[in-house]
Amino acid sequence: MNEVIAVTGPMAAGKNYYCSQLEKEGWSCVDADILVHDAIELVKDKILAKFIPFAEQQHIKLTNPDGTIDRKALGKLLFAYPELLNIQESIVYPIIIKQIEEFIATHPKAVINATVLYKTPELLKYCQKVIFVTAPFFTRLKRARKRDGLPYTQILKRFHAQRKLLKEYKTRIPEEKIVIIKN
Repeated sequence: MNEVIAVTGPMAAGKNYYCSQLEKEGWSCVDADILVHDAIELVKDKILAKFIPFAEQQHIKLTNPDGTIDRKALGKLLFAYPELLNIQESIVYPIIIKQIEEFIATHPKAVINATVLYKTPELLKYCQKVIFVTAPFFTRLKRARKRDGLPYTQILKRFHAQRKLLKEYKTRIPEEKIVIIKN
């Protein structure tokens, strides 16, 4: 049986850094955020069909000049209409689940880097351990601003949306499977 761990935690806590350290120890990492970006493009027609009426109400253009989804605009729309997040997830998650299951099957030591892995119990069940990476609030705020260039208001909305992240994991898996890393 393959070894599988999850690396999770709030925005800008240091998940990618921790995954890079695991890769040095022979683990293979898959980043769910990158898979989501690719999956959104695969199903962009479905997403646009569902979301354009809402985007027009907010005067948000969901596509880039080349026709790809503008992910920042999509994120802004999802925070304006939180109910749309469930719709997007129902469209995108089946693709992500399949891709990560294929990754796990082909890598004897697999790491799933995903903030909201708790939303996919189909994947969480594979994990022998969940590493929850956290960092102080202001450290995360500075990192997020530097990395993403988003306005502070948007970063703070994301932080707020993730405020109960650890609790979500603790309600879904045994607490002894969770390792907390303070970065």
